This record gives sequence, structure tokens and C-alpha cells, in this order.
Amino acid sequence: MAADIDKPDTTSEQRTPAKRGAKPRTRNVKPMRTVAIFAAVGALVAAVALPAYAATSTPSTAAATSLRQAAVDDAQSLVVASEATAAPIARGNYSATTPEEIAKKKAEEAAKKRAAAAARVASAGGNVSDADLQLVAAGSGAVRYPLPAGSYTVSRTLSSGHNGADMAGPAGTPIFAATGGRVRISSESYYGYGVAVVIDGVVGGKRVSTLYAHMINGSRAVTAGQTVTAGQFIGKRGNTGRSYGAHLHFEVEINGSLVEPIAWLRANAG
Repeated sequence: MAADIDKPDTTSEQRTPAKRGAKPRTRNVKPMRTVAIFAAVGALVAAVALPAYAATSTPSTAAATSLRQAAVDDAQSLVVASEATAAPIARGNYSATTPEEIAKKKAEEAAKKRAAAAARVASAGGNVSDADLQLVAAGSGAVRYPLPAGSYTVSRTLSSGHNGADMAGPAGTPIFAATGGRVRISSESYYGYGVAVVIDGVVGGKRVSTLYAHMINGSRAVTAGQTVTAGQFIGKRGNTGRSYGAHLHFEVEINGSLVEPIAWLRANAG
């Protein structure tokens, strides 16, 4: 027991070194110094790298701005297809952009020519002599009446508002080719003419075209491209198209100009 009492208390000395005049511990000095060094190095890197980054990033920003401005300029200069107008293409004597427009212009010009010819006849009062219309000897057979004798009455003829003669009578009456030639048109629906046939021929050295309109549906006996002779059966009188009552609308053109059909028939068919 005495030995235990006299044993020095070393634990107490280790716990309280300050009481014995011992120096303070300095083991935290190295970590603080390391932190300071790293901070200095980081500041140096930032001082060198940031200006360089700023110098390199400025052109990229300017380039991006230029690209955006160019895109805006391009968008503002865009022409919408619906707002664009195609310049017409000249084709012969017609200015048009499609085949349909060209055909329409041709039809309009042909209608103007027919109207002008009709106006000339109307201004003369229809008093054109048979001698002026005669192409062949009457009764030669080169020209025939399109309807049987006594089967029609002429309700009206060529005038400024009408291109031919209306030969009214019973529906179903046979119609004959007034001249020989080639069938240019044979249609069940030829504009306002309804069922119609057009024949191009030569009589007395002149081009003669005859048109037969308002025939009965399904009565056409000829086709386009077919060659026919004067007096050949081509269809039956009807009331198709723009028509009021059964009649044959009969037109005659000589060298592209309309003539009064009844006087022409009288001069050439007898």
C-alpha cells in the first residue's frame, strides 16, 4: 500500500503541462501554411486565366450575334410563294402561263371574229345576194339542205347576237351533212350547243365549215376524224344544250367568216 501512495502521478503532469512552464503546441501551423499557399496559387491562376478567357470569348459572342442578325435579315427578305407573281410566258401571239389559258384566249379571239362577221351581215340588213354567196352551181349536189324540205321553219337567223339559223320542227327529224368533208367535232356536250357536229370541207375552192347543234342525245352517226359526203345522215334534230324547243341550229363559215345560212343554201343547193 505504501508503494502505491509514493508513486509519482505522471498522468497529472501530462494533462497540465502549462503548470510546469512547457511551450504551447504548434502542430496546426503546417496546415494553415498549406491553405495559404493554395490560395495564393489559385489567385495567380485566376489572374492569368480570366483575361485570356475573356479575350477568346468576345469574338465568339460577336460571331454569334452576327449570325443571329444575318438570320433575321434573311427572314425579313423571304418572299412567300403565295405573294409571288409568275411572269407570263409569251407563246406565239398569246400571253399565258398554262395550255388552258392559251386555249381560252384562242376561243375568245374566234368568238370575236364570228361576232364581227355577224355584225357586218346585220349592218347590211341581211341583204346579201345569192350571187355573192354562190360557190357552186345550184343543184350540183356539192351542197345539200341539212333537213328534208317542208320539215322546218326558220325561227331566226344570223344576227349580231346569233351565229346561225334556227330551223325549228319536230324532234327526231333526220339531219344530213350540207357538204362533204372531215368531221372535226362530234360531241354529246359541245358547250351551249349540246349534242353537236362540225364538218370542215372545201366547196368551190373555199374552206367551208358547217355546224349542226342541239341534236338528240345518242343520235350522232359520225365520229371525229371521219370523212363524210354531202347528204350523209349525221344525227337527229333535238333540244339539247342551251335550247328552247326542238330545232337545228345551223352555222356556215367560209374561210373563217360567218355567212347567213339560208341564203347560202339557196344559192348553192338550189
